[in-house]
Amino acid sequence: MMQWERLLSPARLGKRDPEPLQAQRSPFQRDYDRIVFSSAFRRLQDKTQVFPLAQSDYVRTRLTHSLEAACVGRSLGTAIGAHIVERHSLKDVHSSDIGAIVAAACLAHDIGNPPFGHSGEDAIRHWFATSPQAARLHPELKRNPAHFSDFERFEGNAQGFRILTRLQMPDNHGGLQLTCATLGAFAKYPVPSHPERDPKDRRASTKKHSFFHAESELFAEVAERTGLLPATIGWRRHPLALIVEAADDICYRLVDFEDGVRLRLIGYEEASEAFAAVIGERKHLDIAARMHGTEERIEFLRAVAVGKVLDQVKVVFLENEEAILAGEFEQPLIRCTQAAGPLEEIICRSRKQLYANPRGVEIEAAGFEVIGGLLDLFVEAVEALAADGSRLAARWRNLLQILPEPFIGPGGVPAPDAYTRLLRMTDYVSGMTDSQAVSLYKKLRGISLPGQ
Repeated sequence: MMQWERLLSPARLGKRDPEPLQAQRSPFQRDYDRIVFSSAFRRLQDKTQVFPLAQSDYVRTRLTHSLEAACVGRSLGTAIGAHIVERHSLKDVHSSDIGAIVAAACLAHDIGNPPFGHSGEDAIRHWFATSPQAARLHPELKRNPAHFSDFERFEGNAQGFRILTRLQMPDNHGGLQLTCATLGAFAKYPVPSHPERDPKDRRASTKKHSFFHAESELFAEVAERTGLLPATIGWRRHPLALIVEAADDICYRLVDFEDGVRLRLIGYEEASEAFAAVIGERKHLDIAARMHGTEERIEFLRAVAVGKVLDQVKVVFLENEEAILAGEFEQPLIRCTQAAGPLEEIICRSRKQLYANPRGVEIEAAGFEVIGGLLDLFVEAVEALAADGSRLAARWRNLLQILPEPFIGPGGVPAPDAYTRLLRMTDYVSGMTDSQAVSLYKKLRGISLPGQ
């Protein structure tokens, strides 16, 4: 069984000595603040949530989605935490501490997403599988199957762990040096990219992966400090990771659906009936009907629906706490709620009416060209520099002047191994915002020039 005293560890990754506790500001609140003030978090303001390069200032971005997920996660974590603290007689732990851990992990849960949302992850995988530039690196990468798998199965969750623990504040061991409790809750998939999972393995925790081989030792330190249970591959989930997952699930199902109404991709009647099914009673439809505008009505129904699902998730977690602590509860919490059916119906409708809208699909398709094109250009330039920096063509010299030095290597010298060189290139491209990636691609391809 995992133990809450270890799971809630305030120890900071990269620091051996505990920091002095502040009565007015917990270590987990400081985690939240460190994430908010990071440059990687700010870039989420121009990264796709549902609608890439949206022309409406109302539509949510990854930034607003992350903030909303953090709010939901804080409420859910605090509500569950009150029972956990009392049930286990935890000393020096407050329910707000558990809420703060979940909020910080929710805030960072999408921080590793590349431009153009999940299709950006697909674009990087596609580039690695099909590009001649990538193919030249395959023989060296295949010497270590874990290295090859990290790119073959490129994952935004793993990139997020890399950002938090290495790329932000890179001079620190442990990067932002967040608490191990927050990093454990952040890792919804505490397994490496290699080896391949058994197709019959339906566990939610093995669907993706939360760290690359380069950060495997850092994750092992998090797992050891928080007392995660080892599994056949990797570890069992931190219990709070289930709450982080639930907060994200609630937001992208209910809140994305609300965005669809705002953009008139979904009718009010359809959406209101869907929300009423989640709520489980129709009286709120009458209350909404007395409101003046469609926007106010749908916001009200969405808020009530979120509250209902929160209450149900709390019950599911507390009823299954023993199995969760044993690492035996392996499914998303919302699938066990009374609202599971209506929530599944909402996500099915969203896939058909929101995520497949023509403008979004066209931009995401173009994103494959943008991301693949940028990787081709910069990977070829860095590989030319690594092969013989004294005989660089003018084209590669110009590209290397654009590329910030940290993504080439210390002192502008590429790493001796292809794995590290390629990691730095995916760091650079995946870290771009949607607009930055499009703008740079157009300039480098001569489609648009500065001042034109």
